[in-house]
Amino acid sequence: MITCFIRYEIDPFKKEIFAEYAHTWGQAIPRNGADLIGYFGPHEGSATTAYGVYNIENLAAYEAYRERLSLDPLGRENYEFAKREKFILKEDRIFLKNMSLPHAALVLP
Repeated sequence: MITCFIRYEIDPFKKEIFAEYAHTWGQAIPRNGADLIGYFGPHEGSATTAYGVYNIENLAAYEAYRERLSLDPLGRENYEFAKREKFILKEDRIFLKNMSLPHAALVLP
């Protein structure tokens, strides 16, 4: 399993529009085969940094997922929404593997 981290630089005056975009991916990403952890937008600190994070089996599964997402009407609509509204200034994608597994159980006093 690998995790895709998408780092966005967004227009600080269009945070609400990014929230719409994120909500739509909350529907489209899981139905096209990735395990969405979530989309995270500015709350405190930077007003321009946001993240999308999801798990996928491997890079081959990622390529198949991207193809399905590009054919999905909701996915295509969200890509077009981002291009039209221009709230994403920069986007970087990196794939990482969780190296701390297995985690210990949380024990509260």
